[in-house]
Amino acid sequence: MALPIISADQRLSEKRCAKVALVGVPGAGKTSQIRTLDAERTLLVDTEAGDLSILDWAGDTLRPRTWPEFKDLVVFLAGPSPSASPEQAFSQAHFDHVCQKYGDPAQLAKYDTYFVDSLTVLSRMCLAWCKTQPAAFSEKTGKPDTRGAYGLLGTEMIGALTHLQHVRDKHVIYVCILEEKLDDFNRRIYQLQLEGAKTSAELPGVLDEVITLAILKADDGTPYRAFVTGADNTWGFPSKDRSGRLDPIEEPHLGKLIAKCLGRDAIARPAAPAPAFSSASTPSPDFHASQE
Repeated sequence: MALPIISADQRLSEKRCAKVALVGVPGAGKTSQIRTLDAERTLLVDTEAGDLSILDWAGDTLRPRTWPEFKDLVVFLAGPSPSASPEQAFSQAHFDHVCQKYGDPAQLAKYDTYFVDSLTVLSRMCLAWCKTQPAAFSEKTGKPDTRGAYGLLGTEMIGALTHLQHVRDKHVIYVCILEEKLDDFNRRIYQLQLEGAKTSAELPGVLDEVITLAILKADDGTPYRAFVTGADNTWGFPSKDRSGRLDPIEEPHLGKLIAKCLGRDAIARPAAPAPAFSSASTPSPDFHASQE
């Protein structure tokens, strides 16, 4: 058997897809970014039941209500893991079981993007399930063990998101709420609103892009929306650009941003009307998003 080397030509000819965390404070317009994508080729995985801002959006939707339901969706959307044993999640056995329930995975061929809204609610869903598992109870006393529940939460969340990361022919967009806090020195900091420290700490390493949708201020005080992509931005927003193709501040259009990450022309819908974008403007360090 020859060494399974993938040649440069083969690798360069493979379909490229982006894995993106889109974060921002409530009301920044994260969910509405789905309008900049092709509705016919985008599948919304709605865990929030909060699609009021996109009621007229014409795409397809899935609404998992429990963590086991979401894990079933993950293995159906991404396929089985060759390294998982039959009794583990995302194994071939798990995949076969889910296919019996949902049908032929070929029905997913029409989609090129999975839009998961949101990780914040998903982490709460996962924690609720973790609190019912044996690991969440003390072996000695049988009483609830909070540390055990949160340890399982981190393992479950990162395991599911890492597996979905491995679907090579689909873009995967994760929406997450960004929360503002003050540290011990009264400095403003921003962090992902997720249950458990492990998921917040490890998620950026799993994904290609971490993009903050922020409401910034121009020199004249006019607010405008923009994507903050630079890891060293002056506001301390969580951001990361593995592609190396993005400017530190980008137009708030997810379809164009994905195309730019991949080095090709955008094929996407125009963005919904929003305050004028100006990459030349100097935003104010005061960042306050109005609730939508």
